[in-house]
Amino acid sequence: MARNDAREETPTKIDLDKVAQLIDALERDLARVQSGSRKVQLLRDEVETHKNVLNSPIRRPHWVREGLYGLRHAIENGLETVVADGLKAGQYIAEIGRILGM
Repeated sequence: MARNDAREETPTKIDLDKVAQLIDALERDLARVQSGSRKVQLLRDEVETHKNVLNSPIRRPHWVREGLYGLRHAIENGLETVVADGLKAGQYIAEIGRILGM
């Protein structure tokens, strides 16, 4: 009988304080972005949603984790626009990766 070596890994614990700091910094930087493109608006919406999740009286780490993936995706999709407006997208993508344990 073949042995299954696949193990379900426990996801790394999300540091909610670091996530809050990341969201605050991203929100400040997005305030300086001049573009009104759909991609930038999607990124702003993701940031606002994340703030609401973090401020919820019931904290659900899996929502935060999923939100970070969505946030990373929104940054990557709007990369050209936000970089042109001075947002340091690479830093945010790297920080999200660190928080998620990637």
